[in-house]
Amino acid sequence: MTPPTQPSDSPDPALDAALLSLHRDVLGEAVPPTLLKAAHQLDTLQARTARNRRWLGMAASMVLAVSVGWFAHGALSPGNAGYARGSLEREFVRQASFAHEVYLPEKRHPVEVAAAEQEHLVQWLSKRLGKPLKVPSLAAQGFELVGGRLLPGDAGARAQFMFQDAQGQRLTLYMGSLQKADNATDLQSTQFRFESAGNTPSFYWAEKGFGYALSGQVDKATLMALASTVYSQIH
Repeated sequence: MTPPTQPSDSPDPALDAALLSLHRDVLGEAVPPTLLKAAHQLDTLQARTARNRRWLGMAASMVLAVSVGWFAHGALSPGNAGYARGSLEREFVRQASFAHEVYLPEKRHPVEVAAAEQEHLVQWLSKRLGKPLKVPSLAAQGFELVGGRLLPGDAGARAQFMFQDAQGQRLTLYMGSLQKADNATDLQSTQFRFESAGNTPSFYWAEKGFGYALSGQVDKATLMALASTVYSQIH
């Protein structure tokens, strides 16, 4: 059985010649002025669009450069030290909350040095932090000292003291320097501030470049009263 003939894709010279002969008069005519005008307008529009896009790109780049420069100047200039101090505060209390959450559930090793060695604990941490430290007494509020530990911080060593009541509820007092090595941000003093980072409410404050944060999963009013007691004893 002979297969069907497939159409050929090769050009047919005779057919091409017939088509040219049929439309020879039209092909020989000049292009109408209206079409030439329309073509010219299209070229002009395309050129204008391309030029506008280039200008818009340059303008956007300039705006971005100016904005970045302004923001960097504002964030780093001495006149905006409050912004840097605010960031330093938030980072300090965040670290205090994190340390509280890490050691809160510990049963056998909640502290490095137990309350039985309180004198040694205070001397050791005072030396490491470069400042005489005091451990407040919260016995009247039902919390006894468990002990303390040394922790790292952005501006040097930090100390954490842990307290516990008869029901096993724990508080931690976190303290350390808030002065960077380059002295760019030195949080000298602040009023009490409340922060609830995750599940850990904290009251924190600063005094002479030294920060304090009392953290515990108790209600805000109770924590505020405890923080006031701590402040009155260590300052």
